[in-house]
Amino acid sequence: MIEEAIDIHTADGTASAFLYQPEAGRRCPGVIHLTDIGGIRPAQQEMARRLASEGYVVLVPNVFYRTRKPPVFDFPAEAGPAKSGLSKSGPANLGDERMKRVAELSAPLTSDAMERDASAYVDFLAAHSSVSEGAIGVVGYCLTGRMALYTAKARPGRVRAAASFHGARLVTDAPDSPHLALPVIDARLYFGHATDDRGMPAEAIAKLDHALAAWGGRYESEVYDGAFHSWTVPDSPVYNLPQAERAFEKLRALFAETLR
Repeated sequence: MIEEAIDIHTADGTASAFLYQPEAGRRCPGVIHLTDIGGIRPAQQEMARRLASEGYVVLVPNVFYRTRKPPVFDFPAEAGPAKSGLSKSGPANLGDERMKRVAELSAPLTSDAMERDASAYVDFLAAHSSVSEGAIGVVGYCLTGRMALYTAKARPGRVRAAASFHGARLVTDAPDSPHLALPVIDARLYFGHATDDRGMPAEAIAKLDHALAAWGGRYESEVYDGAFHSWTVPDSPVYNLPQAERAFEKLRALFAETLR
């Protein structure tokens, strides 16, 4: 495994990133791994390495480059991203600090900003010497589940597979709601939803499923029973190993069937 720290120039600045290649001298399909709100850290990097070991060149950008460099959370564990706001321990002010940081990180990531960034990430991979010609894939977690959709929208001719796990606010009443991008997306889509997720409640999932059916493309949308928001990430307090393995197999199959 080859790991390289790099910088990507975007329309709005410079995003630090990691690039993972399974081996030297071999061109492989490119995949963008978009982190959850916790940003680039060992747990997300290990997820990216595992995906790269399947034969992909995996790009992990700091999607929060406008605000902070990794680690984007520098709090004690009780209030850090691994707790996802679920911990009942620790001083209340740490929880307040964490929520303030979440707002700081997410505020600049408007739909337009996500789409501009996505274009830069796809273009970087497409031009890289280790990436084969053809389809590129993207996967997003939590907040970046919707960024995966914007990535497919930004480069419909190149992004052929997009996945979202415990994605938040995929359907809203706003005119730029992610699900409204479906008509211009030409990719196979996968959505793995959490149980009882405030960021994507049952009624929002139903609206998304209705929009997907009307869209008419290839997709799968399912709720993982007993798996709560951030269940796929090893440093999450609700990490669910059996369901995380199931999610990885779904992702592996999606990319194997669309990017090869």
